[in-house]
Amino acid sequence: MDEEYDVIVLGTGLKECILSGLLSVDGLKVLHMDQNDYYGGASTSLNLTQLWKQYRGDDKPPENFGSSREYNVDMIPKFMMANGALVRVLIHTDVTKYLNFKAVDGSFVYNKGKIYKVPATDVEALKSPLMGLFEKRRARKFFIYVQDYEANDPKSHEGLDLNQVTARQLISKYGLEDDTIDFIGHALALHLDDSYLDKPAKDFVDRVKTYAESLARFQGGSPYIYPLYGLGELPQAFARLSAVYGGTYMLNKPACRVEFGDDGKAIGVTSEGETAKCKKVVCDPSYLPDKVHKVGKVARAVCIMSHPIPDTNDSHSAQVILPQKQLGRKSDMYLFCCSYAHNVAPKGKYIAFVTTEAETDQPEVELKPGIDLLGPVDEIFYDIYDRFEPTNDHATDGCFISTSYDATTHFETTVKDVVQMYSKITGKVLDLSVDLSAASATAEE
Repeated sequence: MDEEYDVIVLGTGLKECILSGLLSVDGLKVLHMDQNDYYGGASTSLNLTQLWKQYRGDDKPPENFGSSREYNVDMIPKFMMANGALVRVLIHTDVTKYLNFKAVDGSFVYNKGKIYKVPATDVEALKSPLMGLFEKRRARKFFIYVQDYEANDPKSHEGLDLNQVTARQLISKYGLEDDTIDFIGHALALHLDDSYLDKPAKDFVDRVKTYAESLARFQGGSPYIYPLYGLGELPQAFARLSAVYGGTYMLNKPACRVEFGDDGKAIGVTSEGETAKCKKVVCDPSYLPDKVHKVGKVARAVCIMSHPIPDTNDSHSAQVILPQKQLGRKSDMYLFCCSYAHNVAPKGKYIAFVTTEAETDQPEVELKPGIDLLGPVDEIFYDIYDRFEPTNDHATDGCFISTSYDATTHFETTVKDVVQMYSKITGKVLDLSVDLSAASATAEE
């Protein structure tokens, strides 16, 4: 292996695969290795037998669960905003030709013990049982302001500079109630906590706009899309893309060790006695454990069910966000449900996840508010995993490390990390102005 690469990527998790694809398309020479014999790293997709092996050891799954092969259970399940950054990245790299997307049926929010559809437009606000009569009118005015807002059209700003005015000030102008702010901030703008309220309102408004525009794209019940057969298709699609651009993928490379020169900079990666040289290394936290630190942990429940989540209009695929205030917690809880409609389970079976940033060491207790909303489950698995963030200075050591996946069931935080890493690696800003129609071909079924 005497060749020198511009970049060696370690781990085939979603972030690493997306970066590998972007860098290949940019003309960099990329070698992509994984110590596992399967794609996906922490974000891999498991069939039923593999799922049982992970959580139940030598036990075998019950016969009545159907064929193991028909299960594609994504361990880090996340829906994509139809108009969001990830879809733009996929189109930018043209990897969409290897993937088939299908719209997600429903987007819901938990409020005072019940599940409601998330209203995202002025029309939906007027129909929503989430709000009383007068609050509906106030919310309608707020949504009209957001829909009409254009950064480069001062007339649409109504005298407000959103780079100066905070989200809290903007919201108070419309007199919205706390419960309304809760669902707009957490289920529409997808903020992880309430710190956004005291930051400039521009980001908040942009996020609500992205949600509404995504919702409008497929006339479905949600702004989200998901690949048929699940996210496990993404790493493989990027591997194919990478090959087109001359990149090399190698699975099952045990004990990948990053080598450093005397100046502390990464100079290559050694596996099985062979060293491949490179200028930069991109990897997930598991490959450079001494350059990351633990910042939190995610509690997760994986459930197999024979019915959709109750009160979601029989949605075969859905997200429910439980805002932290509704549960008296410090972080939101997320429900994710997908089924045979997206080919991730046999006919009649549904896969549901309940996830949150863990505040205790007892996922069974902590996730109960979410589990209780699912109705009867055929099987449930619990676990907790640690979240790491890099502590290194990439300018001195040439190592670019992704952050671990968070508890969210949508891609907005994941792709933010990817876009920032891309800029650090290349010194360029990723251009995400693309023709969005390229991803809609198979989404409408």
